[in-house]
Amino acid sequence: MTNTDELESVRIFDTTLRDGEQSPRTSFDYNDKRAIAELLDEMGTHVIEAGFPVNSDPEFEAVSDIAAATDATTCGLARVVETDVQAAIDAGVDMVHVFVSTSDVQLQDSMHASREEAVTRAVKSVEQVRDAGLEVMFSPMDATRTNESFLVEVVEAVSEAGVDWINIPDTCGVATPSRFAKLIRLVGEHTDARIDVHTHDDFGLATANAMSGFEAGAHQAQVSVNGIGERAGNAAFEEVVMSAESLYDVDTDIDTTRITELAKLVEEKSTIPIPVNKAVVGDNAFAHESGIHAAGVMENTDTFEPGVMTPEMVGASREFVLGKHTGTHSVRKRLEELNYEPSDSEVRAVTKLVKEFGAEKEQVTDSVIARFAEEVGVSEVDSEEVRV
Repeated sequence: MTNTDELESVRIFDTTLRDGEQSPRTSFDYNDKRAIAELLDEMGTHVIEAGFPVNSDPEFEAVSDIAAATDATTCGLARVVETDVQAAIDAGVDMVHVFVSTSDVQLQDSMHASREEAVTRAVKSVEQVRDAGLEVMFSPMDATRTNESFLVEVVEAVSEAGVDWINIPDTCGVATPSRFAKLIRLVGEHTDARIDVHTHDDFGLATANAMSGFEAGAHQAQVSVNGIGERAGNAAFEEVVMSAESLYDVDTDIDTTRITELAKLVEEKSTIPIPVNKAVVGDNAFAHESGIHAAGVMENTDTFEPGVMTPEMVGASREFVLGKHTGTHSVRKRLEELNYEPSDSEVRAVTKLVKEFGAEKEQVTDSVIARFAEEVGVSEVDSEEVRV
């Protein structure tokens, strides 16, 4: 792995409101977009891709209002079509993100255009944004399945036209970290523009590919909250930010303590549930049931947690779950929290009941623990003693 000090900065381009909304069966209304954008902005997100302005009047209005209300750089997406680009410009965004397919399969069977036409349209769109005085980002869509020499040709053409950012998208999620890093280095040799990466999670490699992009010289990554997006989704906001902060020791300037709040908001508005085992923001991310793990964490949280990332850093809390795999340490801790004063033998007896109950796939709640405590005869702490 590249030394952490070789990563000088990590910029976050959030596309929850654009690619995230393209998740099948997901739609954000005006208020949803405003609420998510407001929190992203308050957290210090560098760029918010607010949407695709030409798509509809409500979409244009939402993008326009977000652009007017946020301090972050706002971005609007546009195909390499004059009306698309003009709609983004008219929406009042700070940056216009123009894209065109560059892989042969997409050129032939999606765009029905030649390579030459793709280059011409790309250059024309970049110039249109530049003439409007706005920042411009260009994406060669499906870059990871594009002929390398043609990719270089497109990159050089838009660079000559004055593009500010070149985004390299792994549109179909086929990149691997080492191959993606090699591609980013190649692009860097043929442009003076800053490089951005956009990685998809079809093989579960989106965050790894985004981080390898940074290692290879990219300045920014496009992410979405909870990793939502087309098909299997995008690199997750929370994973990329916390990888940068905790594994690379890079200050992203993002307020990480609101990450869990952000994840819950997007879960609610998108109606896409967060998997319990989701990295950073899942319900199990800082939960422990195994007796060995729980006992170790009670002694020193670094034993069975990453150490460099704590629940407090992302606005979450640690949880000790009681069930089939529970040990005596967790049971004693829970009994004491419920105002009981158990002996060692009573703790062992209650633990046996908890394990049997958990083995039946039943949830061990506080009321269940209280019932077991009564069955075993555990005494409660004297109320007078508690007051003292």
